[in-house]
Parts: sequence; structure tokens; C-alpha cells
Amino acid sequence: MPSKHEQIAQHLIQDILSGRYRVSDRLPSERDLASRFDANRGCIREAITKVVQMGLIDVQPGGARVKDKQEASLDIISHLLAQEAIPDPCLIDQIMLVTNKLFIVAAERALELAGDDELDAIRALAQPLMSLELDADARSESYFLLMKAIMQASANLPLQIITRTLFDQIMPSNDSLKAHALVDEQASSLFAGEIDRAIAARDGQALSSAFATFSTLNRETLIRALQAAREATALEGSVQ
Repeated sequence: MPSKHEQIAQHLIQDILSGRYRVSDRLPSERDLASRFDANRGCIREAITKVVQMGLIDVQPGGARVKDKQEASLDIISHLLAQEAIPDPCLIDQIMLVTNKLFIVAAERALELAGDDELDAIRALAQPLMSLELDADARSESYFLLMKAIMQASANLPLQIITRTLFDQIMPSNDSLKAHALVDEQASSLFAGEIDRAIAARDGQALSSAFATFSTLNRETLIRALQAAREATALEGSVQ
């Protein structure tokens, strides 16, 4: 269970993201926050520090003021996703667009740096994705292992950290969408084969093209699942 100051920080973050406090607004004083959350001022200071680290507020003479969320750290993504029971498809699409582009860069770099043995190991991870027999969980796991191996082979630490951070924050959203995800297995198998052949030939252009198409397929699948989940949730709400 989160500590008291972490719970308070979560409340303040959601207050800012929901618009209760807008850019340049001053947060309530430590005394007022202590009264609101029934906490001591030391606990409030710890919560404020956490929100500062997130990049959402700036402590100035006279109090803490809200910053534009564009200045926030990557950690803010999970809070944005958690604002609704079913995440905003537009936000998910934006995150996947970024991670897909980064992944393509990593794949190109891996081709340049990896030895034959390492590339053979990556190709072995692509093999299951060519099968039409994989269930959704196995396909997702295979894709994750392939991505992880290529990221490691890229030897680009900033790229690895940024991509993993974004991917880790979006994964909980994926878990709630399995019932609505309809994967085009034939297309997935086809693109996995193209990826395998491009790696075997060390053809960076072909690999980039195959991954771009494969990533777009995954992106479209997830967005359709999100939209279906939101429609189902709305329907359940109207029935109740």
C-alpha cells in the first residue's frame, strides 16, 4: 500500500491533470493541504517534493505553482492513462507511435552492431510470430521478447530506457483489452517472415519497412480494442 505522502502526491497529480489546478495556479499552503489530507506538514512536504520531481509544479517564494504538463517527466504517462477506466485511444496511439519509431531506430542499430550469433538468436525469437497457431497471450509474449532482444542488441542505453519506460506504462492498459483485441494473424505472420528475412540479409531498409508495417498493425489492433472496450463500457453504463 502506498505511504501517506505517496497517496497525497497521487491526489495532487490528479488534481493538476484534471484541471482543478491550472498552469501558473498556486497550490494551497502546506497548512491547508495538511488540513485537507489530515496529515502533518512534513508529510505534505514529502508529497510536494514528489510532484516537483514529476515536473508538474515548481516551488517558488510564496508557494508552489503548477507547470505545463509538457514539462513533466515520462512518469506522468501512467497517471494520464489512469484518468479513465479505459485509457484515451488518442493518448495510447501517440505513445505507440513514439515507441514504434524508437524501436525501428533500435532495429537498424542492432543490424549494424550485432554479430551473426546474436542476430540468429533474434531470428529465433521471430519464428513463433510466423505461426498461425499462437493464442493472443503467446503472441504478445513473443513480440515482447523480440523487442527486448533487439533493444539489447542496439546497445543504445538512452533509447532502451525511454522505450522501456513508455512500454512499461502502457502494458497495464493492454491487459484489460484482451477480450476486445482481434489480431490479424495472417498479416502478423507475413510481417514476421519479412522481419526474419531482412535480419538474415542484414538489410536495414527492408527491416525498417517490415517493422514499420508490423508496428502499424499492432497499433491499429490496440486502438480498435480500446474503442470497442469504451463502447462496451458505455453500453453497460446505459443499461445500469
